[in-house]
Amino acid sequence: MQAVILAAGRGKRMKNLTDEIPKPMLKLKGKPILEHKINMLPKEIDEIIFVIGYCGDYIIRHFKRYFAGRRIVYVYQDRMNGTGGALHLARSILKDKFLVIMGDDLYCKNDLKKMLKHDLAILGHEVEDVTKFGIIKTNKHGHMIEVVEKPKKSKDKLANTAVYMLNKKFFDYELVPIGDGEFGLPQTLAKMSGDYDIKIEKATAWHAIGNPDDLKSAEKVLHKFI
Repeated sequence: MQAVILAAGRGKRMKNLTDEIPKPMLKLKGKPILEHKINMLPKEIDEIIFVIGYCGDYIIRHFKRYFAGRRIVYVYQDRMNGTGGALHLARSILKDKFLVIMGDDLYCKNDLKKMLKHDLAILGHEVEDVTKFGIIKTNKHGHMIEVVEKPKKSKDKLANTAVYMLNKKFFDYELVPIGDGEFGLPQTLAKMSGDYDIKIEKATAWHAIGNPDDLKSAEKVLHKFI
């Protein structure tokens, strides 16, 4: 099975830490974030597609064409046009169903494994402050119908962790623009909810890495994920 890891951005909020290195290659406990992420993938994943951009050669030099027994394929994202745009770049090499994860956040292997049993799914994590995250809205059956970015209030408390189980039907739907020339993956997935059930799995743990403070705190909690 394939996994797509979106790793094209610089990570501007990391400031000078990413002057010469892409954010997903910043180190935790002496290893790049991306290396830890590969170790978090379920054994069923035998091929990884990296969508790379800023300082992408840095990633290629480290992982080459095979890493930890998995085949590695690279796709270049020259124009930063959002997560939806990034995924479409890998369209021609994707087969059937596939896992999509971000290149920087930390996830639990068991949570990722739970996603594999679905054809279409999103991983959510319960949060107290909904104003900081994209919040997953559900229908009466508990399936995802929408992701609302940073609502002022919400009865739904599951934040989108940006982990998705998708199939190639995703590409039958026109990408949803979200502003500034970007197209959103979760917003496009929401369009599919009119025709398909989008399952929701709840994460046992999730650590988003957005700024230098998050990187420092990730060092302290990394053991929970590996």
